[in-house]
Amino acid sequence: MQGTVSAYDPEARSGQLLTDEGMPMDFGAATLAEHIRHLRVGQRVFVETEGATITAIKIWN
Repeated sequence: MQGTVSAYDPEARSGQLLTDEGMPMDFGAATLAEHIRHLRVGQRVFVETEGATITAIKIWN
C-alpha cells in the first residue's frame, strides 16, 4: 500500500501517515527501512502492514 507522511518527529523517528485509502496510521522508528535518513511531511512512502499495524516503511530509491 502507499501513503503520505502527515507528521514526523525526527528525534524519535516516529510519526503518522495517511494511507491512500484515507486511514491514519502511527509508525515507530523500527518500521523505517535502513535507507531512510529522514522524512518530511507530504512525502510519499510504500507501507507494509500486518492487519492494522505498520511493519515497514520504504521510499522510492
